[in-house]
Amino acid sequence: MPESVYKIVEVVGSSPDSWEKAAAAAVKRASSSLRDLRIAQVVEQDIQIEGGKISAYRTKLKLSFKMED
Repeated sequence: MPESVYKIVEVVGSSPDSWEKAAAAAVKRASSSLRDLRIAQVVEQDIQIEGGKISAYRTKLKLSFKMED
């Protein structure tokens, strides 16, 4: 098996519905500009509050992708 090198970037997705949808939004958007995504690691989750109510769920991810030659 040939040697491989991967780069890791952090992205944050948000959703008014859930952390899972926030993560999915982040991966979907990142995949439009990064090729060969391999792993997504949830680093942090938080919520945005407005008027005493949750207005958004946010998920921070570390995404890895294979670097090209």
